[in-house]
Amino acid sequence: MDTMSETERIPFEEALGRLEMIVSRLQDGSVSLEEAIALYEEGRRLSSYCATLLEEAELKIETVNAS
Repeated sequence: MDTMSETERIPFEEALGRLEMIVSRLQDGSVSLEEAIALYEEGRRLSSYCATLLEEAELKIETVNAS
């Protein structure tokens, strides 16, 4: 998952699962510094992506409720 366009094609649940795996790997401390940095960067992209999807879903729900 090197580019944002690759991230944008995955379902929310898959992105969240990948983010959870990244957090777990970073917490267990078994990765090198270079790998930790790469995982952190990917995690930030995934976190932003998931937040965007949740905001879009919230707007859709608000629109439906307002109708």
